[in-house]
Amino acid sequence: MTIPSYLSQNYPFENHYWKTLDGHRYHYVDEGPKDTNPIIMVHGNPTWSFFYRNLIKELSKSRRVIAVDHIGCGLSEKPQDFDYTLENHIKNLDGLLSALFQSRKDQRSFLDLIVHDWGGAIGMGFATRHPDWIRKSVIMNTAAFTDIHIPKRIGVCKLPYIGEKLVRHFNAFAWPATFMAVKKPMANDIKKSYLFPYNNYKNRIATARFVKDIPMNQDHPTWNTLKEVENNLSKITGPKLLLWGERDFCFSPHFLKRWQQIFPENTSIMLKEAGHYLLEDEPEKTQMYITEFLQ
Repeated sequence: MTIPSYLSQNYPFENHYWKTLDGHRYHYVDEGPKDTNPIIMVHGNPTWSFFYRNLIKELSKSRRVIAVDHIGCGLSEKPQDFDYTLENHIKNLDGLLSALFQSRKDQRSFLDLIVHDWGGAIGMGFATRHPDWIRKSVIMNTAAFTDIHIPKRIGVCKLPYIGEKLVRHFNAFAWPATFMAVKKPMANDIKKSYLFPYNNYKNRIATARFVKDIPMNQDHPTWNTLKEVENNLSKITGPKLLLWGERDFCFSPHFLKRWQQIFPENTSIMLKEAGHYLLEDEPEKTQMYITEFLQ
């Protein structure tokens, strides 16, 4: 995949690839000194590791930073026959990190985790399977538990037949997010960078399947996976930073309250002028809060 100049200027990182157990190319960024405790960044839908670009630049000055692209997202392979489920995304993240840190598997509390959107369920899914690895967690506008709340505009994209056609033919998820998920207009090159991986019908498969995989009742095949993550969140000890864009139409303060109930000992910071893409709306503040917390 040829990287256009407008993207490489804002995303100047070396590309790394790991082959998943089913043979797909899984892209990740790996920056900073390798002998430091790593920071793992897990994105949601319809973003990709580009979402974390400014944090990567700052935090990699002193720490090893790894930011992944889920299969079907970003610069990872976009297979048409992959089963795009929460369980498989967790397995891929687990596989990569287990391979990278094989020599440290017996260590405790050596890894910091940053999650956003669907990255919450995926990242926390990994964390509940390796709770001893987790030192600190930054949780931003996400959920890793079952819930019946869903915005109507996302619910439309879940409709049988119609939803996937809207998302894949008309980019009716990634494109609207470039203005619905922010409260401050994005620069044109930033908007184009978010949309770059999702530039045609085939490449939008993950954005459509992520929405389809949101479990709204116990009959959904992903309900049990998400419920298992939820039931094991208490295993994740260590400090938590709940950093929240208050003006998020999707992950409203309702979800923040759930996190506060699950992790009553936390640091909560509400950004009153930020939407769902809080790293875009408040780049300086989010960078400051996260840097201070991880120190």
